[in-house]
Amino acid sequence: MAGTELEAQVEHLAAIGYPKLLGISRNEFMSALEPLRKRLPEPQTTAWDGSFGHVPFVIVIASPRAPVKATLPLVTRRELTAIERLYPREPADFSTIDSVSLPDGDAYLLIDVDRGSDTLNATPDDAFETIRVRGRTPLTIAEGIAILTHYPEFLQPNNCFSLLASRAGDKRVPALWLSEKRPKLGWCWAGNPHTWLGSASCGNRVGAEVKFG
Repeated sequence: MAGTELEAQVEHLAAIGYPKLLGISRNEFMSALEPLRKRLPEPQTTAWDGSFGHVPFVIVIASPRAPVKATLPLVTRRELTAIERLYPREPADFSTIDSVSLPDGDAYLLIDVDRGSDTLNATPDDAFETIRVRGRTPLTIAEGIAILTHYPEFLQPNNCFSLLASRAGDKRVPALWLSEKRPKLGWCWAGNPHTWLGSASCGNRVGAEVKFG
């Protein structure tokens, strides 16, 4: 099942324009991602649409040729395209926090992804500590986009999610939520709780030193 799902994700990325974005052919793109197959987690029985707030894995494209400005508009949920509203910040202002280590290469697998329903109405600061104590890790903006690229129903009106692993040197925390039914990348304050906003996390990240040309 995991291998079939990997193939479906690769096909979807190719279909929505990632090879063109990266400046390579479809065949080159698909070949470059093939080593990830050897890093797949053990097969699990779970809902693959993400609507229950958990997915076993998702491909994250981490190439500098695929910035947030270019990848977010490729996310659609119920035929509505995602938008970015990080003002006065820009997506490029956010970087990965020091305590989170990303695999080498231009793509990797995010493993054991959870939406964070048990951190609803907790401040991002408190949610971060909860995630840390559980031995899990918060997510970056790119990882949040990767999830919604494949599983748009992962985002629910009563359970949107913060991305605590991306920060811009202040108290702003990026988050993905629904605005007029459209996925929206915005930010909230680190000390403010919201009943509809949790903090997503993962169990692990694994790479295969993928390179796109």
